[in-house]
Amino acid sequence: MQAPKITIGAVLLFATGCTAPIMETRGPVIEVGNLPEAVLNLAAPGQDLSTARLRPEDGCYWYEHSGPVETTLVPLRSAGGNPICTARRA
Repeated sequence: MQAPKITIGAVLLFATGCTAPIMETRGPVIEVGNLPEAVLNLAAPGQDLSTARLRPEDGCYWYEHSGPVETTLVPLRSAGGNPICTARRA
């Protein structure tokens, strides 16, 4: 009697792993790599500006850093090390 329950549970668990992830969009995002001239002038060297984008959640620019294991979004930084962000409205 336990075998059918375990089999059904295993099949359901396997099936949930096969579903496609749902992508959420939260408002307008600047196209990847389409940066204003001012941001290009502020950005420190060594950052992949072709993958940079503005995240509306925090108003800062982020770029994709491709490491040896994974690709991660990292804040775009100026030559002084500060994150590059848009002005916040009061």
